[in-house]
Amino acid sequence: MRIAMIGTGYVGLVSGACFADFGHQVTCVDKDAGKIAALRRGEIPIFEPGLEALVAANVTASRLDFTTDLAGPVAEAEAVFIAVGTPSRRGDGHADLSYVYAAAREIAASVRGFTVVVTKSTVPVGTGDEVERLIREANPWADVVVASNPEFLREGAAIRDFKFPDRIVVGTSEERGRKALGDIYRPLSLNQAPLMFTARRTAELIKYAANAFLATKITFINEIADLSEKVGADIQEVARGIGLDNRIGTKFLHAGPGYGGSCFPKDTRALVKIAEDHGAQLRIVESVVTVNDNRKRAMARKVANALGGNLRGKTIAVLGLAFKPDTDDMREAPSIPLITGLCDMGANVRAFDPASMKEARRELPDIDYCDDAYACAEGADALVIVTEWVQFRALDLPRLKRIMKRPIVVDLRNVYRPDEMAELGFVYSSVGRDKT
Repeated sequence: MRIAMIGTGYVGLVSGACFADFGHQVTCVDKDAGKIAALRRGEIPIFEPGLEALVAANVTASRLDFTTDLAGPVAEAEAVFIAVGTPSRRGDGHADLSYVYAAAREIAASVRGFTVVVTKSTVPVGTGDEVERLIREANPWADVVVASNPEFLREGAAIRDFKFPDRIVVGTSEERGRKALGDIYRPLSLNQAPLMFTARRTAELIKYAANAFLATKITFINEIADLSEKVGADIQEVARGIGLDNRIGTKFLHAGPGYGGSCFPKDTRALVKIAEDHGAQLRIVESVVTVNDNRKRAMARKVANALGGNLRGKTIAVLGLAFKPDTDDMREAPSIPLITGLCDMGANVRAFDPASMKEARRELPDIDYCDDAYACAEGADALVIVTEWVQFRALDLPRLKRIMKRPIVVDLRNVYRPDEMAELGFVYSSVGRDKT
């Protein structure tokens, strides 16, 4: 099938490349001429394992192309996916739908023949109704079905998630829409991918509900971690003990500095606003948002406590800046409030991340950036592990101890074992496993 993908951000680029790899003819459209020119040169604007090779293979096979011209690809397409950004709107936390609605109006002006218009961006319940209204208002003769097809891609594992999904949610009550999207995803049928058809509004809510539930699991285990420290329990054993119950599951039960990224923070806030607009209360989700925000700010105090409460003039080495490994995404990363707090307390901060330092410099311009973990740690009063990159899971600990000014490690991801660190002579603080 011929597919037009509007937007070459994380969702649009990964989805477009994967659809092309299925054998579809895909054109990715973006208004950013610089980004399109870079993509045509084979330069990928985001860090995602395997994406550069996937894009290159499908461009070479003439199944994937990039352009700033929306009209041509939309006119030829049998399906048009809207995959533009929906950031939190300044001031009220609602999802900013201006890019979605602008895309809908442009699609309306260009569409020819029967076309399925699919919202892949994360959008509030009822957005599909408005997209359909805008298209029909701009072009009453348009033969379109508007559907919702939310994405469930994890940064760092997006290609695998797309090709081996837990589920594919398609929101449309129109048989023609169901058939078209069934055809698009047919290459996954050998993998027995569960294709779930729902009403459009149900599909829109499924995305928000899924992210809110996962954010709740993270926040729950973080609060239990705080209690573990107070009572002398081990949060990793607690998490395993409850996670082995198949009603609960082991995923998203890893204590840490709080969730971040492009989805959970904005989607939980948006879901609270959606509920408010419809006269419903989501007190659990409201609490999740508040607890997570407070937790990220509290991590700087945890570091200060490990150094006796005074950070003035101390050098703190921070390993990991992206909100999670295998991405360069700094959106809502826990490292930002952590480092801001450390600087506010008078510390000198150095940092290293394998992928995100270019992005981090925009958010944190006033700290020192290092070439590797050991350059970052040399002469430091304390080392803080913020992102659990695989490179930080097997550090040369004796070397670290030799080069640091003081052997203090604050491990916010519980990468190392307390007994091992004590044996090597480190003053070691982790999450939910000590009283620091």
